Amino acid sequence: MKAMVLRLSPGATTMIKTDHAHVLSTFHSYRIDLPADKKRTLVDTLGAALEIHAKLEEEIFYPAMRRYDADLVDKSIPEHNEMRRLIARLRELQPEDQAFDSTVMELMRDVMRHVADEETTLLPDAERVLGDRLNELGAQMTRRRFELAGSRADEIAVNAVRSFPGATLALTSAVVLIAFLGGLALARSPRMRAIPASSAIRKFQRAKRAREIKRALMSRVKSVATA
Repeated sequence: MKAMVLRLSPGATTMIKTDHAHVLSTFHSYRIDLPADKKRTLVDTLGAALEIHAKLEEEIFYPAMRRYDADLVDKSIPEHNEMRRLIARLRELQPEDQAFDSTVMELMRDVMRHVADEETTLLPDAERVLGDRLNELGAQMTRRRFELAGSRADEIAVNAVRSFPGATLALTSAVVLIAFLGGLALARSPRMRAIPASSAIRKFQRAKRAREIKRALMSRVKSVATA
C-alpha cells in the first residue's frame, strides 16, 4: 500500500499548487450578490480546504523546508493562524450579516498574498533543493490528507455538489476529490489546468517578482469586491 501511494501521489509541490488552484477557483465563484445559502456553502468549502492544506504544510512540508527557507516558513505559520481566525469568524457570522462579505474579502486577500509568496519563493526553492524527496513528502501528505478528510468526507461531498452545479460539476468534483482526498495522479492531468484558477497559478509562476504578483492579485480582489 505504501509503495502504491508513493507511486500514485504527486510530489509535494504539485500537491500544494493543486490545493492553491482549488481554493482560488472557489474564491473565483464567490460574488457579493449570491444567495445566502450559496455564500455559506462556498465559505464552508473554503474553510475545509484551507484548514486541511495548512495542516499538511505545517506537519510535513514546512519542517522539510525549514533549514532552507526558515524565515519564510516562520512567516507562513502566523499567516495560517490568521486564516484560521477569519474562518472561525465566518462560521460565527450569517451570510446576511454586513461583516460577512468584508471578512470573505479579507480572507481572500490574505490567501492570495500567501499563495504568491509560496509560488514565487518557497515552492521553487523546494523543487531546487529537495529533488526526489518531494515524492516521499507527497506520499506522506497524501496519507495524512486521507486521515484529516475522512471525518469530513460527507461535508466535503455535499459542499462540492452545492457549490458547483450543472455542467461544471463533473470536473469540479474531480478537483475537490483530488484536493481533499488524495491528490493522486490526476493532479497532473491537463484537465486540471482548465479551471480558472490554473491560469492564475501559471501567471504566478511566470512572474519574476512577488511584488508584481501581489499588485495583480489586489486588483482582482477589488474587482470581485465591487462585482
